[in-house]
Amino acid sequence: MTSRDNTGMALGLLGVIIFSLTLPMTRIVVEEIHPLLNGLGRALVAAIPAAALLLLRREQWPTLKQFKGLLFVILGVIVGFPVLSAWAMQTLPSSHGALVNGLQPLIVAMYAAWLSHERPSKAFWACAALGSALVLTYALIQGAGSISSGDLLMLAAIALGGLGYAEGGRLAREMGGWQVICWALVLAFPVLLGPVLYLAFQHQGPISAPTLWAFGYVTLFSQFIGFFAWYAGLAMGGIARVGQVQLLQIFFTIAFSALWFGEHIEPITWLFAAGVVGTVILGRRTTVKPPQTITLSD
Repeated sequence: MTSRDNTGMALGLLGVIIFSLTLPMTRIVVEEIHPLLNGLGRALVAAIPAAALLLLRREQWPTLKQFKGLLFVILGVIVGFPVLSAWAMQTLPSSHGALVNGLQPLIVAMYAAWLSHERPSKAFWACAALGSALVLTYALIQGAGSISSGDLLMLAAIALGGLGYAEGGRLAREMGGWQVICWALVLAFPVLLGPVLYLAFQHQGPISAPTLWAFGYVTLFSQFIGFFAWYAGLAMGGIARVGQVQLLQIFFTIAFSALWFGEHIEPITWLFAAGVVGTVILGRRTTVKPPQTITLSD
């Protein structure tokens, strides 16, 4: 791996560490705030600093081709994953959701092969498939042989979120990592404004300080700052390869859930987490051929 690849991996890891608190914080928020209000509201609020940054830097508007790609980013990481994962956190412990979220890197790699024509080796796909198999096995064991509704919501969130990650990483090669998430937030603002205001007026009861702090985190870090590092890392180190670093998010989320949020973590959870982390280490040594220059409209 080149120094650029290693820098991409480091930026990807920084993004993963920031994202690792998303599910625990979301679980706090949805105890008092409707999942739709949390999922859409955090993007609406994050659009304010995003617009300010774009104006301050006097960034040019995206081209038509880039605008089309940004629609996929909006669908994936601004609407799909935040809303569906928030709903899932109403019934799942954040540590469980983190392990199901371990399927995300495989989905991202598949989108990278489709959208960017990255060409991972057979060894890479084997490692990604093994990590995903471990995640599914864990979900089945925890669900007594069946998949719960929360698991299905997380799977849907992952499917849409992976699209937003992969297309955002592709666009970041053209626009820059922070520009992608800023433009996606700004473009989504007019669509989100009405539903968020309606949901806010429907909310009843006070909102506690811990909930406000948790909402602040998922707004400023999960929906905004974390993507600066994440998209830059995907662009520099390759979407498929750096995407595998997200498997490490399982370990960080489980650790944070146990240390800071009082969740009891079963030994089997640590065992499966260690196995998934092992697949990341193996996958880092595999070959991923660089992408061709291609866009969604090609």
